[in-house]
Amino acid sequence: MKNKLIAVIGLGYVGLPLAVEFGKKRKVIGFDINAKRVDELIAGNDSTQETEAEELITATHLCFTSNVKDIKDCDIYIIAVPTPVYKNKEPNLSSLEKSSEEVGKLLNKDNIVIYESTVFPGATEEVCVPILENFSGLEFNKDFFCGYSPERINPGDKEHRLTDIKKITSGSTPEIANVVDELYKQIITAGTHKALSMKVAEAAKVIENTQRDVNIALINEFAMLFNKLDIDTESVLEAAGTKWNFLPFRPGLVGGHCISVDPYYLTFKASQVGFKPEMILSGRHVNDGMSNYIASQVLMLMNNKEIVILNANVLIMGMTFKENCPDLRNSLVVDLAKELQNLSFNIDIFDPWVDKEQVNEVYGITPIDYPSKDSYDAIILAVGHDEFKLLSIEEIYSFGTKNSVIYDIKYIFRPEDVDGRL
Repeated sequence: MKNKLIAVIGLGYVGLPLAVEFGKKRKVIGFDINAKRVDELIAGNDSTQETEAEELITATHLCFTSNVKDIKDCDIYIIAVPTPVYKNKEPNLSSLEKSSEEVGKLLNKDNIVIYESTVFPGATEEVCVPILENFSGLEFNKDFFCGYSPERINPGDKEHRLTDIKKITSGSTPEIANVVDELYKQIITAGTHKALSMKVAEAAKVIENTQRDVNIALINEFAMLFNKLDIDTESVLEAAGTKWNFLPFRPGLVGGHCISVDPYYLTFKASQVGFKPEMILSGRHVNDGMSNYIASQVLMLMNNKEIVILNANVLIMGMTFKENCPDLRNSLVVDLAKELQNLSFNIDIFDPWVDKEQVNEVYGITPIDYPSKDSYDAIILAVGHDEFKLLSIEEIYSFGTKNSVIYDIKYIFRPEDVDGRL
């Protein structure tokens, strides 16, 4: 096993940390179709900020390539590519299918293909395996084998790193399950959990974030109710949190590549077997509607202060889907900006964590360098970056006009210091 050559396919938030950890112990080739991404990694830079330059240096057995021919002699292929959803909320498996096709062309006898991408239960065997068989001409579980070990990367989290999080493993046969489990044990100090089957491992991953989504939706409903009752939500949650088994969820915009996406993979599979997952869909409905709700709250507060709405200037502080992280995937701040623009507001977005060129390329938005003084009729604190928490409430107010509205989504300031909180 130690002499087996590994290829990690997809060098994003999931694949790169994986390649680095294996690369500290054994020979690994990191592959990505994005040549620019590969070049930056070769230069020792990671734009996702998940991996430090020093870690790239210490992974002495790791090399990078964007040429698929360079991974043709590998023994183990680990696929860690994005699995988003289409606009209609159905799974978009195009990257997974394309990666399976490319690996299928390279497969040799006794190779193992391990998937880390989030999918619906059964996807590895129903979607990926037929592609591997078709392009390799090999027979599944006779000539080649598969494994599934779902990623548990939490972007921006410096405390819970890849090696510190227990890893679920599985294989297409009991023997391969043992091989996959032993492979990951080489790098995961927190240990592994060998699932009964690949379907079990797939299901476990997809419900992890679905559970969080439903819980946050419940708290978002609490926030909307308490707002009508003129009760501060954070104060209620702090009080309720004194009970040992109260779960510490907070309301907010639910974006990112996991929590806002994974439930749709489960509901898609549910629909295939004729089951209607009412609670999951209800949670998604609530969380998808939070941008509209926040926009309406800001509008109401502005009307209360008799601020002229037409062409009013609004500053949104924060654009990434979570604090202290450059990840823009499925950021609902973008939806919030669109909702406000539909209300005839002029919108500026300030976020010191984002790559402006990337934002413009993906969303057609150009973030500002820094807010101007005395310029905004409303200021929305949308992301809890440390840089924002270091600002005083007086500094925040200095960006606004004399009669401006301050709306704090992330509970950065006390309720009495702002006009509204979620």
